[in-house]
Amino acid sequence: MVHSPGGDPRLPDGDRLPAGVVLAPLDLAARVDEALEVQAVAFGLTDEEVGIRRHIVQRHMTYPGARALGAFAEDDARLVGFVYGMPNDRMHWWSTVVEPYLRVQGEDGWLDGSFTITELHVHPGFQGRGVGRGLITRITDGAAESRSILSAIDIESPARGLYRALGYRDLARRVYFPSAPQPYAVMGAPLPLLRGAAR
Repeated sequence: MVHSPGGDPRLPDGDRLPAGVVLAPLDLAARVDEALEVQAVAFGLTDEEVGIRRHIVQRHMTYPGARALGAFAEDDARLVGFVYGMPNDRMHWWSTVVEPYLRVQGEDGWLDGSFTITELHVHPGFQGRGVGRGLITRITDGAAESRSILSAIDIESPARGLYRALGYRDLARRVYFPSAPQPYAVMGAPLPLLRGAAR
């Protein structure tokens, strides 16, 4: 592993946040179990759901343009957050589910020329400290696409507030994914994302 700017060989080179966290590229296929541990705590996944998502994440990371970033705690180098995404493709499962909802709203053009944020999760002990903002802005800053789309549970939550502060707006609401108990909202934003005070 490469040495961090601070000299700790456990940490990857990357950007430091005031929250005592380093952001750096993540080999998500190799560290999928660590990432899913974070997601399980942050999102409340069962062991069965973790097993299903492991295969999904590993498949996603083989798609053209798929990229991941990790957030690593400076004190012990553990993974405390991650984001991954890819250029959107209308043939991807997610797009086939959301397309009819977007079409009804006249927003299905967002499925073209967009970078999709597939997953973004931060361990609860590190939430509210700018980690999620750092992850999503850094990964989209590296996107060739001119806009970004994502889906989030359709409730007023800190995550939805963050997305709005970054420039995302609702494209469709009450979107139902198979086997998901709650409806989602699909949101889109032009790139680069808005900058400003952290929320």
